[in-house]
Amino acid sequence: MTTATASRTPALDWRLRFGALALIWGFSFLLIKVGTEGYAPFQVTFGRLLFGTAVLAVAMAVKRQRLPRGARTWGHLAVAALLLNALPFSLFAYSELSIPSTLAGICNATSPLWGMALSLVALSEDRPTRVRVAGLGIGFLGVLTVLGAWQGFHGLDAGGTAMALLASLSYPIGWIYVRRTLAGSEHSHLSMTGAQLLLATLQLAIFTPLFTSFPTRFAGVPLLAIAALGALGTGLAVLIQYGLVAEVGPTTAQMVTYFIPVIATGAGVTILGESLTWSTPVGAVIVLAGAALTQARQTRPSAGRTAPTRAPQTRPADGSTALAQAPQTRTSGSDAAPARTNQARPSDSAATPTHTN
Repeated sequence: MTTATASRTPALDWRLRFGALALIWGFSFLLIKVGTEGYAPFQVTFGRLLFGTAVLAVAMAVKRQRLPRGARTWGHLAVAALLLNALPFSLFAYSELSIPSTLAGICNATSPLWGMALSLVALSEDRPTRVRVAGLGIGFLGVLTVLGAWQGFHGLDAGGTAMALLASLSYPIGWIYVRRTLAGSEHSHLSMTGAQLLLATLQLAIFTPLFTSFPTRFAGVPLLAIAALGALGTGLAVLIQYGLVAEVGPTTAQMVTYFIPVIATGAGVTILGESLTWSTPVGAVIVLAGAALTQARQTRPSAGRTAPTRAPQTRPADGSTALAQAPQTRTSGSDAAPARTNQARPSDSAATPTHTN
C-alpha cells in the first residue's frame, strides 16, 4: 500500500526570490554604513549576528531540527564561524568607517578571485586552466582600476580598503577549511548553519564588551538598519538561497553574485549620496568578468565513459553556509533538503554569491 505525497509549490516564483536575494545582499553594505553612524563596528556585527541567529532559530523550530552534536563538529564550526562570519563582518563594519559602501561592495566581489588564488595552493586536486588563470589576472586588474592605481591611489583610505579586501579574503579561507573538515557531514544544512551563526554571535558577545563601551543612547535609525541587516541579510537571505539551490540548482543560484556590487553601488550613490568616478563602475565590471572566468570548468570526457559533472559550491554572501554540499534540484518545493554527496566535492573556488557579506 502506497501513500501519495502532494508536492508543495513555493509561494513565490524562484525569479522573484532570486531578485529579492540580490536586493537584500546588495543593500547590506548600505545598512552597515547606516549602522556604524550610531554604533561601534563590533556592536553592528554583534547585532546583525544576533538578529540573524534568531531568524534561523525560528526556522529550526518550525522544521523541528536540532543543533548538531559532537565536540569535534562544534570545534570546526567555531573556526568556520570566525572565518566566515565574525571576522569578515567586523572587518567590513570597520572599513565602512572610512570608505564608501560602494567600494566595500566592490571589494566584496573579489572573494572568488581570492578563492581561485588560494585553491591553486591549498587544493591539489583543483588544477588551474589557462582561462581561469587569465580570469584571475583580469580580476585583479579590475581591482587596481577601482582603486585608481595609475594615480597613486590618490584620495583612497588605505586602511579601510585593506580591511574590506581582508574581509573578502577571509571567506575563501573559511570555505577551504570547511571543505576539509565539515564536508559530507550527516547534519542538515539548516542545523549546521544555525550552529555556526550561534557560535559567531557568542564570539562577538565576548569581544564586543572588551573593545567598546555600552551605548549611552540607542539611535533609532541605525538600530533599525542593524536589525534589518541581521534579520534579512544574515537570516532570511540564507533561507531564501537554501530554497533556490534546492529548486533550481547551485549554478543558477550562484548568479546572484554578479548583481550584488551593482546594487550596492546604486544604493550608495542614490540613497547615501556617495560620489562615483568612472573608474569605479568600469573596474567593477572588469572584476566581475575576471571572477566569472575563474569559475569556468574544464570538461575532460574520457574514452568510453562520461565523467560525472561536479556541481559548483554555492555560498551565501554572508558566509553562513557551513557545509560544502552538492545540492540536487528537487521538484517538491523550495524547502526540500538538498542531498549531500561524498563522491564529488565542488571546488572551493567555485563562484559564490559573496558578500557578503
